[in-house]
Amino acid sequence: MGDSRSTFGELLLRRRRVAGLTQEDLAEASGVSVRALRELERGRAQAAQRRSAQALADALGLTGDDRDEFLSVAQEARRRTPRSAQAARFNLPPAVPDLVGREEELSRLKAAADGSVVAVVGHPGVGKTTLAVSVAHQLRPEFPDGCFLVDLRGMDDQPVTARAALDQLLQALGVPPARIPATEAEQAAMYRTMLEQRTVLVLLDNAADEAQVRPLIAAAPGCLTIVTCRRALAGLEAARWVWLDPLAEPDAVELLGTIVGRDRVLTEPEAAEELVSLCGNLPLAVRIAGNRLATRPHWSLAHLTAQLRDERTRLTSLSAGDLQVRSAFDMSYRRLSPGARLVFRRLAALPGVDFGAELAEVATGMTDSDVSPYLDELADASLLQTTPTPGRFQFHDLIRLFATERWEDEDKPAERDKVTCDVLDHLLGTATAAGLAIFPENSSATEVFATKDEAVDWLVREELNWIAAHRLAARLGRHREVIEVAKAMHRYSDTQWMGLPWTEIFSLGVAGARALGDRRDEAKLLNFVGWSQIVCDGDADAALISHERALAIAVEADDRLEQAWAHAHVASVLRRLATMGRVDRLDEALDHMRLAGALSEEFGFWTVQVSVRNRLGRIFQALERWDEALSVHSELLADTIRRDDDVSEEQRRWQATLTRIEVGRCLFAKGEWRHAAETFRETREALIAMGAAGPDADAAMNEGKAWLEAGEYARARESLRYALEAYGDSAPADRREQVLAALARLPAE
Repeated sequence: MGDSRSTFGELLLRRRRVAGLTQEDLAEASGVSVRALRELERGRAQAAQRRSAQALADALGLTGDDRDEFLSVAQEARRRTPRSAQAARFNLPPAVPDLVGREEELSRLKAAADGSVVAVVGHPGVGKTTLAVSVAHQLRPEFPDGCFLVDLRGMDDQPVTARAALDQLLQALGVPPARIPATEAEQAAMYRTMLEQRTVLVLLDNAADEAQVRPLIAAAPGCLTIVTCRRALAGLEAARWVWLDPLAEPDAVELLGTIVGRDRVLTEPEAAEELVSLCGNLPLAVRIAGNRLATRPHWSLAHLTAQLRDERTRLTSLSAGDLQVRSAFDMSYRRLSPGARLVFRRLAALPGVDFGAELAEVATGMTDSDVSPYLDELADASLLQTTPTPGRFQFHDLIRLFATERWEDEDKPAERDKVTCDVLDHLLGTATAAGLAIFPENSSATEVFATKDEAVDWLVREELNWIAAHRLAARLGRHREVIEVAKAMHRYSDTQWMGLPWTEIFSLGVAGARALGDRRDEAKLLNFVGWSQIVCDGDADAALISHERALAIAVEADDRLEQAWAHAHVASVLRRLATMGRVDRLDEALDHMRLAGALSEEFGFWTVQVSVRNRLGRIFQALERWDEALSVHSELLADTIRRDDDVSEEQRRWQATLTRIEVGRCLFAKGEWRHAAETFRETREALIAMGAAGPDADAAMNEGKAWLEAGEYARARESLRYALEAYGDSAPADRREQVLAALARLPAE
């Protein structure tokens, strides 16, 4: 039989040469690929399958003893090939059996598999490795020459070097350790050469940076490299990125159920939802919480949820064995530059959800050019998230807690106090200036903002920050600043009454005024509270109590202005209660309104009289004294248009618009439908031009109802649909119900 000690590859090479065939000739004759022949002859593959060996023997024309020797050596090689050699071609860890909520990301990864490099990027603990391993298992049949995983340990103090990783990959590809070159460059060259005729998937897990990854990329046609990293690896050429976010709440609850048992979740559905929310829907945190519950079957979900509510101990509670949320964050933190670590800690002082460079500058004391690169470094490290608004960032909830821990552990108390003070000073001072600039009544109100639009833009952009700062200032006893913010927001609340917590904002001001014993401001802010309770909350009973308290305090403090406002507000609430069928105190309301009118004569036309006279007209409306009501409103509208003293054109237009609304209501009640609809149309157009969210929806609703009565159904439908969309989900239910009822009366299109 010849030399039975010869390897199958050596025998194949010798027989092919004797037959005078090239590898291409033999591949064509046998059906075995050129790549497989090359691997066998070079010793990188130890054996051929039985059918392949027979096909090769036929193609080589072997008969008798030569054929028996050839097939025998092939069989012996198959027998002696260690199982570990085959296993080395597929060294992936087992796929997680309970992967949930990643269907879209799996699809995107598979769709990206026709490229050479895909980077999976996201927060620590978001499940990058779990997803990458799962997709690698699903794609495994497409890579018959191997699927290899290398843990690059990118978050360690000493990540795996590219040279060490290449050594692992070359050995997995079948290169004996003695044949692996000494230098990284030579290793990379051998790696590229070996991949030229292979189809492999390489999973580079937990990468540190681009320099570590580049030599390891399986760039040959047909190969795929998947990289997981907390950094964006933006410098990788020709890469595609899959950004991994925390799970949606239902998916996080489902993940919890796969760990603790679905019956436990179904038994306590509300506790399960709160628990995953406290975990920030982060898969690692949910898995840790689930493991704690699974190993403590006597615990209820509510018990662990109660532990996690305490922000001071939440990260400590999210640990199970060697799984710790804090450790995952700490690895990323330690790899930051010193400047980025300082910025990360100081950003914990910002009270809102998101922020831009402006607030980062205040918290750090840096300039924009200094702080911006650190913000980018934190975003690249997935310790900050970018928001849909360019230039804005936010923390994941658990990472914010970690940043707070680092701030408290590494910064001195005096430094923390200064940063907190600087942030509050900036937010409270700027919010007050912005509120005053909405409808400035003196020139000093516009020193911070050149225009109203700039002020509104800032209030909208930093809404969550200045509201949170207002709350924090109240807890810290900064009463005067709390009062000033609340008072300054009065005009802004008139035009942006939907969606903001105005009752809370004004109530904090009331509490501050009481703490300082400032009875005048207490009365003023109680009137603001009453306004928000009836306009924003739809709670007329609470509003009446607030305004009656404001009136009593204003009388005690001899504050005639707030007495006027309180009388007017009490009258308005009594009118509202009457229209609701709750009380019949309209005569009392008229008395309050007349007192308000008499007091208003002492004060400015624009600041007091316009509003009081309009309210008087509304009382006449409630009494169905329509001619008297229309006379009051029409005369006031004429005065408003005619007067131009001590007021801006914008404020005159605003007051005229509010009065025109009342004229429209009177016309509607008198049955002058078309005239009423046209009046409301003018009102809506004016409100839209002024950016008044809320009142424009009311005007559109009233316009639609007037067109409906006038028989103009197409115009009614357009107006009512506009109102429904403008209200959204934030308007009181009674308004939406009115719109829907009017739409239901329209004939089918």
